[in-house]
Amino acid sequence: MKIVHTPKFERTFKKLPVSLAEKIIERTLMFEKNPFDSRLETHKLHGKLKEQWSFSIDKKYRILFEFDNSDVVFLDVGDHNLYK
Repeated sequence: MKIVHTPKFERTFKKLPVSLAEKIIERTLMFEKNPFDSRLETHKLHGKLKEQWSFSIDKKYRILFEFDNSDVVFLDVGDHNLYK
């Protein structure tokens, strides 16, 4: 599985505190091994985001992504406002 980052994800990631960025990297490595690891709380979204998925970085932050054949596209990272 290859993970691709959108420009929006890259811009948002660069604005985050270093401590959170380190946690994102840690969680991404976990995601690469098993996207459905229970610690990630991976779930499919509904409504206007029904083609997208999300997994948890911590209690507040999430990564929004899509499966694209055998690849994964990280769309954005942030708090629950991602879903709006």
